[in-house]
Amino acid sequence: MNPFPAQYSTLSATALADFIEKTYGFKPITCRLLTKNVSDTYLINNAATRYILKIYRHSYRPLNEIKAEVELLNFLKDGDIPVSYPIRDLSGNEIQSFDAAEGIRFGILFSYAIGKVALIPDDDQLRIIGRNIAAMHNITSACKLRHDRPVYDVDTTLKRPLKLIADRFSDMPDENAALQDLSDKVIKKLKQFDTSGFSYGYCHYDLLPKNFHFDEDNRITFFDFDWAGKGFLVNDLMTFYIQLFFLVHFQMLTRAEADRCFAVLIGAYREKRAISEPELQAIPCLGVMFFIFGFGFYEENFDDFSISFLTPKFIKERVDLIKKWADWYCDFE
Repeated sequence: MNPFPAQYSTLSATALADFIEKTYGFKPITCRLLTKNVSDTYLINNAATRYILKIYRHSYRPLNEIKAEVELLNFLKDGDIPVSYPIRDLSGNEIQSFDAAEGIRFGILFSYAIGKVALIPDDDQLRIIGRNIAAMHNITSACKLRHDRPVYDVDTTLKRPLKLIADRFSDMPDENAALQDLSDKVIKKLKQFDTSGFSYGYCHYDLLPKNFHFDEDNRITFFDFDWAGKGFLVNDLMTFYIQLFFLVHFQMLTRAEADRCFAVLIGAYREKRAISEPELQAIPCLGVMFFIFGFGFYEENFDDFSISFLTPKFIKERVDLIKKWADWYCDFE
């Protein structure tokens, strides 16, 4: 009897431990599932060190985009950027394939990002973040990948996501009108910038504190380049500023303190790489684009990721949050 088709299976941690031992030569090891998300993450332990095994969902990333992620991480590692990087197996392979119930799933074993999240980084940590993002951009603005990654532009972060989520707004006309209006205003505002002078390349596009760790000696490691793609490099500074916005929204920082923190980070960034005032002035518009892109991402991955939270209540609250961001930071005059 053929097995009934599956959509999103869970690979056995025990079987994966056997696979890693044989394929990478790490013995003995333990393997434990950490998270089920758009991909599955397992913690691999042996006597010497820890690793992260990421198993991509069957329908999530095509192989060429996964290869591009590996290429990008190797560029960064070779450029001495502190990132969690792919580990080669005994045959020199960095990408594994698993014949799961729903079809082929690809996996990568990553070095472990030692340390923990700094939710509200201190000034020293802000400077470390700023300098390292700049050093990263010095590489990602120049490197050429053989494989494609997503592109972040008006079409992919505004127009397409709004089409994807249109049906969810059928009973929320006010929220739908608000997003459409903000999208139109952002597109108009961006045309006022000479974006030909903006630094362009591969951005992480999710540089919130959840995606980098500081160890006990304040050494930073960046990880989770799952959203990495081509776009304005200032997007990475935008995503960090969104974290500061969240901290203000949840009354963990004042607006003045958040802006001071961002100024510290930008000052450190400029020690390693130039960034223009127009690029920084575009951050509010890019932030709206980031939020609306998120809606599209949730819709595309509803069954296996956002089904637990993409409710009418969440949508209304998120639209209110986007409107608050726009009210605070966007100058649409």
